[in-house]
Amino acid sequence: MVDKEPKTPAPSPTEEGLADIAAAAAAAAAGRVADDGAAASSTGTAQGGITNVKVLIIGAGMAGLSAANHLLQNGCDDFLIVEARGRVGGRIVSIPLGNNQKVELGANWIHGVLGNPIFEIAVQHGLVSVVNVPKPHKVVATTEDGHQVPFSILQEIYEAYVCFLRRCDEYFLCQYSPPPDINSVGEHINYEIEIYLSSVQDPKEKRLKQLIFNCLLKRETCITGCHNMNEVDLLELGSYTELQGGNIVLPAGYSSILRPLSAQIPKESILTKCPVKKIHWKRKKTFTGLETVDENSEDEDSDDSQKTVTEVPTAANSVMRGASVESNASNNCDFAPEGAVRVDCENGRVFHASHVICTIPLGVLKQTHRTLFDPELPHYKQESIENLMFGTVDKIFLVYERPFLSAAVSEVMLLWDDDKQDAVSEEESTTEAYLSKNWYKKIYSFAKITDTLLLGWVSGREAEYMETLPHEVVADKCTEILRNFLQDPYVPKPKMCVCTSWKSQTYTGGAYTSIPVGATQEDIENLAQPLYANPQATKPAIVFAGEHTHSSFYSTVHGAYLSGRTAAQYLLANDEPDEIIMESDGSDLSAWMQGIALD
Repeated sequence: MVDKEPKTPAPSPTEEGLADIAAAAAAAAAGRVADDGAAASSTGTAQGGITNVKVLIIGAGMAGLSAANHLLQNGCDDFLIVEARGRVGGRIVSIPLGNNQKVELGANWIHGVLGNPIFEIAVQHGLVSVVNVPKPHKVVATTEDGHQVPFSILQEIYEAYVCFLRRCDEYFLCQYSPPPDINSVGEHINYEIEIYLSSVQDPKEKRLKQLIFNCLLKRETCITGCHNMNEVDLLELGSYTELQGGNIVLPAGYSSILRPLSAQIPKESILTKCPVKKIHWKRKKTFTGLETVDENSEDEDSDDSQKTVTEVPTAANSVMRGASVESNASNNCDFAPEGAVRVDCENGRVFHASHVICTIPLGVLKQTHRTLFDPELPHYKQESIENLMFGTVDKIFLVYERPFLSAAVSEVMLLWDDDKQDAVSEEESTTEAYLSKNWYKKIYSFAKITDTLLLGWVSGREAEYMETLPHEVVADKCTEILRNFLQDPYVPKPKMCVCTSWKSQTYTGGAYTSIPVGATQEDIENLAQPLYANPQATKPAIVFAGEHTHSSFYSTVHGAYLSGRTAAQYLLANDEPDEIIMESDGSDLSAWMQGIALD
């Protein structure tokens, strides 16, 4: 990647014509961000309505853009990206709200600095300052009746909570077992909370501290991507690797990272508004051409063991860990016979590709994997898709004409009285009657983005219900909440409310991946396994990428980026590589980090 303006930039959500701000906000929240129309031609050869290409990348999110860049850096430009939406970026999208303000509807922070390739790209292109002076952060925690919790108590409970959470992390690496009948993160933390509060004598103090713990657990569901922390597997929580350096915000919005990533990709190589309908990935030669294999008619193909379908050739596997192959483009593009994989799109376009890099999100795979792939995916891969969790996390942005919170306050924590909710059965809590009266109690805080912009988070079934409501209803409920908790009847109504709807989005089906009770890190590794058309193939027919395929950095943008690079490397690897080198630009420390066993 080079630090210069692209000659033919791919469409960016931050550059689209959004003349009417309110309409744009509503459209973006519903996943209908306008698109200026990406190129409809291709670098491949079109014959009789069929486009031939060496590598077809499905999805122009972070993983797809990363894979394309890695192919280009290693001399292969015979690829196309097909993207279902009218824009690039996937779950990275920001929209303008006027007054030079932008809000992030998807990815919000760069998680960590050391070894994070996204941070390195941002610094390289001047998108973030290395010297960052944090703003003062004052949190106010209040109960439903407006009682403000002393900061000393808030700090005490927060420190205890962090300690409990770290103990949950330790089970992944340590040999000791948790207490009997405790299988989830939520159960373990609540077990520790019960012990911690048992020494508190004053009932009011005990109740107040319990409310703070409950609020922090709600916050954790948004971080993890689940409905309830009781869903998250205790022994697997530590499988996620946290990079050091804290959370970094890009001043120009997270979508600004898309410009350097799309700058070198020819505009005509990105085909937007081109959703995929069917992937025929295992085909054999016949007198009339290539046809999809009938799995039931061939005994050798009915065995979907990893030996038959997913075994990685030794030569290819030797260069998987973040390396690049230094050779001519003609060598690196010497892939399998053309047309080994056929991809049919909903708009009628057909692609014949030597290889496919599939970056379709886990939420979409959960809904479509049985019909999307022909033949169906191996059973072990289908089971892993079903085992893993793809939760719902949504944002609520409230835009005001004037400031009303104290300038010193940066966040208002909402300490809901959850006694009544605790008495409700699991079955009842899923009903519309219950959610209609309680969905908003999942909002754990309102954070101040600017003096006139607040952000609330909501997760799980409550978030899914919120997605069905008109934004005016959400705005009115949030106003009622703020007036009650702040004991201020003059809190103004927002002039605009923007709500995301990631669960409802056809091309996402949720927010990000987590490991629920009963699933393991191995399920993520299974999703990352490439598929070979036959046991003799030296390179895979389909390689999978996306945050859901990175076993250490799942749920993150940098996980998606690294998975895209690894997917491209599967295809770039020579059968007998002459020389393996690290990334040549010298700025990407993540390859070095992977080399010392981060994954």
